[in-house]
Amino acid sequence: MPIEGGRAAPRRGRIRVGIGGWTFAPWRETFYPRGTPASRELEYASRQLTSIEINGTFYRLQKPAVFAKWHDATPDDFVFSVKAPRFVVQRKDLRTAQSAVERFLSSGVVELQSKLGPILWQLSATKPFDSEELDRFLALLPPAAGKLRLRHALEVRHPSFAHPEFLSIAREQRVAVVVEDDDSQPGFADLTGSFVYARLRRSAASVATGYPGDDLKKWARRAVTWAAGKEPADLPRIAPRLKAAARGRDVFVYFINGAKERAPAAALRLMSLLR
Repeated sequence: MPIEGGRAAPRRGRIRVGIGGWTFAPWRETFYPRGTPASRELEYASRQLTSIEINGTFYRLQKPAVFAKWHDATPDDFVFSVKAPRFVVQRKDLRTAQSAVERFLSSGVVELQSKLGPILWQLSATKPFDSEELDRFLALLPPAAGKLRLRHALEVRHPSFAHPEFLSIAREQRVAVVVEDDDSQPGFADLTGSFVYARLRRSAASVATGYPGDDLKKWARRAVTWAAGKEPADLPRIAPRLKAAARGRDVFVYFINGAKERAPAAALRLMSLLR
């Protein structure tokens, strides 16, 4: 381990960069080599990027054989994140979700094995912060499924979550709050978990790389800072920054929505900056 200032430096986390899904018709013009069959798009995308957020699971459960197929189509060091189903997160009372959480986690997601990264639990934009409801919901998210460790990321989209008590609950439950870069959703970068999950949603069709070059350089610096166990000083927050962590954090950065056709180019450019 490197030594900094007479002390052992923290282990740096792994930075992974990706996109949402791999099936999108415009990418056949801007990302996939001409003539790539749809059945091989995941194979290609997973060899250009280091992670993909699976969004289809939000709309319907997948069978174990499908998860196993995705596992086998991708490189050994590739990682998926998986978006939890809407029947879990879009309900009037999140405290009633236990059986739904169990149904999702037993549907076959563990067939991704070591390639299972964080599970994303995205709350509705109309769901306000209720401390007791949220605490009990997060307590339903298990730390493991059999021998497979689970990591949970929570995306909130109502302004009432900009509250210190929310951060305290997320930290107590060891759930990472998503860092959101979006014009219409609340954005704050307070860290609550052992990893960082960032969803970047401002890609513009008029920019070849989705985000302007200077903005991508900022996100590269932020990712490196997070991976070192520290926190960037140039993002909005609810509370003061934490002291540097004893260990670095794994970082997951996804280019989601915005001008979706630009997402692969944005991800590839960010990866090149990180190299």
